[in-house]
Formats: sequence, C-alpha cells, structure tokens
Amino acid sequence: MADNSFSDGVPSDALEAAKNASNTEKLTDQVMQNPQVLAALQERLDNVSHTPSSYIETLPKAVKRRVNALKQLQVRCAHIEAKFYEEVHDLERKYAALYQPLFDKRREFITGDVEPTDAESEWHSDNGEEEKLAGDMKNKVVLAEKEAATGEEPNPRGIPEFWFTIFRNVDMLSELVQEYDEPILKHLQDIKVKFSDPGQPMSFVLEFHFEPNDYFTNSVLTKTYKMKSEPDKADPFSFEGPEIVDCDGCAIDWKKGKNVTVKTIKKKQKHKGRGTVRTITKQVPNDSFFNFFSPLKASGDGESLDEDSEFTLASDFEIGHFFRERIVPRAVLYFTGEAIEDDDNFEEGEEGEEEELEGDEEGEDEDDADVNPKV
Repeated sequence: MADNSFSDGVPSDALEAAKNASNTEKLTDQVMQNPQVLAALQERLDNVSHTPSSYIETLPKAVKRRVNALKQLQVRCAHIEAKFYEEVHDLERKYAALYQPLFDKRREFITGDVEPTDAESEWHSDNGEEEKLAGDMKNKVVLAEKEAATGEEPNPRGIPEFWFTIFRNVDMLSELVQEYDEPILKHLQDIKVKFSDPGQPMSFVLEFHFEPNDYFTNSVLTKTYKMKSEPDKADPFSFEGPEIVDCDGCAIDWKKGKNVTVKTIKKKQKHKGRGTVRTITKQVPNDSFFNFFSPLKASGDGESLDEDSEFTLASDFEIGHFFRERIVPRAVLYFTGEAIEDDDNFEEGEEGEEEELEGDEEGEDEDDADVNPKV
C-alpha cells in the first residue's frame, strides 16, 4: 500500500503548512497595499510611540521602581508647597493690617467724612498729554467762574456712587446686577477683605458696608470663602496652591416689600369639583446681585453636583477671588477704568499669542497635507 503522508520525500503536513503560509503572505500583501489600512496602522503606531505611559510600561522593573521613588519625592514636594502657601496666607494677613489704614482713609474720602488736603489731592499725569490737560483746566476755570457768578457751584459729598460705578464698569459684576439692584448698590460705602486668624482654617471674608437705606437693616453683608491648601490624597500631583472649596453667605434682613431676591406672581387655580376659579399669590426666586449672599453649597456628602450647579459654584468662587485680589486692592483704578483697560490689553495680548500659535499649527498641517495627502 502506498504511503500518502509523503510526496517525493516531503511530509504532506509540511506541504500544507507551506501552502497556508503562502496564502497568508499573499493576503498580507493585499492588505498592506490598502492605503486606508496603512494609514490606520501608522496612526496607531504613532499613538503608541508618543504616549508617555506606553513608554513607561516598556521600562525594566528596576527602572520603574526608581520612577516610583521619584513620585514619592514629588508628593513630599507638594506637601512642602502647601506649607509655603500657608505662610503666604500669614504674610497676606500681616500686610493686610498695613494696608488697612490706607483703605480706611480711602473710605473717608469716598464717603466725604474727610476732605483730602491739597497735597493729598495733587496728582501728576505721566501720559504726556500736557496740552489736553491745560485745555481741560482752562475749561474748568471758565466753568468755575460761571458757577461762582450764579452761586450754584456743585460740590457733592465725597465721591458719589463710587462702588456702584465699579460694579457697572466690571463686566463680571455688571452681569449680576439687575435694574432694581442699582438703587441699593448706590448705598454701598466700602468693601473689605478679612483674613482668617492664625491657627484657624484658611479662609477670607468679604464685608460689604452699607449706609442706612430703605431696603434692609443690615449695615454689613458678609460672604465667607473657605480654602484648602493641601494636596488631594487621591490625586496629590494636581496640587497647584490654595483653592476655594466652599462659601457661606449671610441673612439679609429685608424691610417689608423690599426683598429684590424674590418676586410675587399670581396664579389661577380651578377647583376640580365645583369648577370655581381662584387666584393665589406666591413668591418665587428672582435674579439679583443679592443672591450672592445665599450661595450654593458645595457637596460635602460625597454626592456630585450637576453640571449647572458646578458652573454656578465655580463662577461664585471666581467672583470672590476677583473681589479679594483685584477690586478691593485697586478700587480707584476700576472706578476710573484704568485697571479695566490694563486687563483688556493683557487679554488681547494673550489672544494674539494664541492666534499666532494657531496660525503656525495650521501652517504645519498644510505642510503635512502636501507630504501625506489623504486618500
């Protein structure tokens, strides 16, 4: 009987394997000639080769062990950085006490309790517009002579509507102010920042001081911002300094019928049985700057906030930080608009850089497109 397992001295299974290998090679050649397959494969290879984590995975165990040791050092650095910011907070408190006498005098000038001396009122502009200033002075002299002749020289007390003007000038604040808030804000006399005492959890308080008015009995409205300056245990490498984590407002003692944070609406109700209709009134929330003192609470029970609530809270934190870092220390420059112009110029500079970078990137893409056109 003939043995079918061999052909010319070559085992049949070897012949079959060679045949399969040849078919596989042909199939591979066909696939690799497909431009779309090649592009997808190249993209995948590029992603793998440029992903830092994929590179780390290729390192020997001994090297990974040393990298882990570096991470331990990085965590310790983050904790030292946290201590640094705690001391910065202590310095802010120290220098706040040095600034306060100047801010107190600022309030006296604004309210008209004290009139600045000639020396205190002298200010030389360095913008080189001498002719314009001279013209303005001449016009003022003529106006003053006319007013003196009529005996009706205007001389309001202090600087009227100082803080309200700042609210109106700053977009971040003016967006919060409704028309019915305006007469209330015209009674705002001062805004102060108070830092937490030594040994207490890091925080700061914004104090809004009002003169007696027809809207509420409070002389001071407060907003407390609680801060944290320590690395997150779950993600210590995300630490970039102190962050606001929560805030508390205060109760406003509104006078009868003056609460602008609510509005009264009328609603008709129809009785299901008798078919009679009655009109009821109810109070519903109303947009107002003074909702600033009834903030949304950060979730402390492990439950996450919805997207709208997170945005509202983040905006609140941003406004509180802006009052502390910009508005209170540089109030007169936001009143005159000079600080706003500086902010705008800075933002325009950043946008210009971004546009330039984007243009460069687009140019690179075009070059790449010429070299590797899409199929």
